[in-house]
Amino acid sequence: MEKGSEIELTVESLSGDGRTVARKDGVVVFVENALPGDTVLARVWKFKKNYAEARALRILKPSSSRVQAECMHFGVCGGCKWQDLAYDAQLQFKHRRVVEAFQRIGGFPDPQVGPVIGCASPYFYRNKMEFTFSRERWLTDEEMRLIEEEAGYKSVGAEESPDGPKGAMNLFLGLHVPQRYDKVVDISECRLQSDLSNEIVCAVRDAAREWKWDVYSSETQSGYLRHLVIRQSKRTGEVMVNLVTNGFRGHAMEDLTGYLVSRFPGITTVVNNSTTRMSMVALGEEEKVYYGSGYIRERLGEHTFQVSANSFFQTNTEQAEILYSTAKDYAELSASDVLYDLYSGTGTIAIFLAGAVERVLGVEVVESAIRDAETNAKLNHIANCYFLQGDLKDRLTRDSSWLDEHPRPTVIVADPPRSGMHEKVIERMIRLSPGRIVYVSCNPATQARDAKLLSGGGYRLEKIQPVDMFPHTDHIEAVALFRRT
Repeated sequence: MEKGSEIELTVESLSGDGRTVARKDGVVVFVENALPGDTVLARVWKFKKNYAEARALRILKPSSSRVQAECMHFGVCGGCKWQDLAYDAQLQFKHRRVVEAFQRIGGFPDPQVGPVIGCASPYFYRNKMEFTFSRERWLTDEEMRLIEEEAGYKSVGAEESPDGPKGAMNLFLGLHVPQRYDKVVDISECRLQSDLSNEIVCAVRDAAREWKWDVYSSETQSGYLRHLVIRQSKRTGEVMVNLVTNGFRGHAMEDLTGYLVSRFPGITTVVNNSTTRMSMVALGEEEKVYYGSGYIRERLGEHTFQVSANSFFQTNTEQAEILYSTAKDYAELSASDVLYDLYSGTGTIAIFLAGAVERVLGVEVVESAIRDAETNAKLNHIANCYFLQGDLKDRLTRDSSWLDEHPRPTVIVADPPRSGMHEKVIERMIRLSPGRIVYVSCNPATQARDAKLLSGGGYRLEKIQPVDMFPHTDHIEAVALFRRT
């Protein structure tokens, strides 16, 4: 085996980063464009001492778990890499990923991992989607062929001819191709949010083209349009359209707002966020509301949450409710409990659990998230939630005077970012000595790493419940219960 060689491989499993794993002559091979169970002809494009990377050229024998992908853009934008893998097989591989992480990284020989709780509806499940405007469009080979036939010229390939037929308007709106941030797939449908979302995307693109609006370029730092963000409540039906731009153009937004609201009566608010940041992140530095309240409301259980344009909120409403209900069950709460909610974000977990305990204290580093949490607590008439702003590591170590103002926790719920918890945070959690720790994670590897430290600090890992928040992707969330020994 060497770089450039073509080899036959039988794919064994998923790697956890969107690729699959095969073995050839004792060498692990990470394979793109294949599924577990496939036998493929693949070309090696990277070869190292202990592993190789390859791309499947042709499927010689398809996996029994292969299904027909539903989205017309499947295989291009990269958002749903597993659409062609049967959903029950996806759940089985995600379960295996959690088990193997706790065995290999955490050192737990027999972790008690429940079957993954899957989505009742694995399509159209998102309540938020971000689309990007671009001056350049990614074309598939088939699109290039059709363009060549129509235009009567021979191109040098999709990647080198991004703009389509000569004279085409260079304004495209869609999703990025993996690892390409200069081009987008010009989306006409996406099966992640809703049909209404698809219609709004097409309408905004058509209007921007007709009105000849310009697209922002990070190279020249000029242009207007940057992102289109659509939030849609699954429980209240409220819809937000948020246009992220480089600067404000009031008349332009007034025209767009009038056009959208008249065409789509279901839209309840339209906002415009402006940012001058060079990074292509759909967050604004300033915001103007052009229609409605400037936020939507979403419900989890018996609670209502106000979600503004830049607020964090779990993007799968139905599964978020299952995730938080699992955390509540694991916490075994009583009316006398004091709950610390670490990495509390906008307070969704704190508010969801507040009615079952005496007091909740949430700690979060992002100041705007604290404001959202306090707003949502008032909205739900909850008086036993307190929120503290600051970096958790500092707040639990050198800046911990607040601990004297609150009772010590009997239960801790932690929902850290993908990177997991800082070692000093874990040390301090152990010193606080709550009876139970519930760890919610979106990354089995860091969760297993941190579980090992908790286990070494006098806590027994009792059980783990994975919840699938993002069907057709390699992401998996899990709730783990630790009990003080």
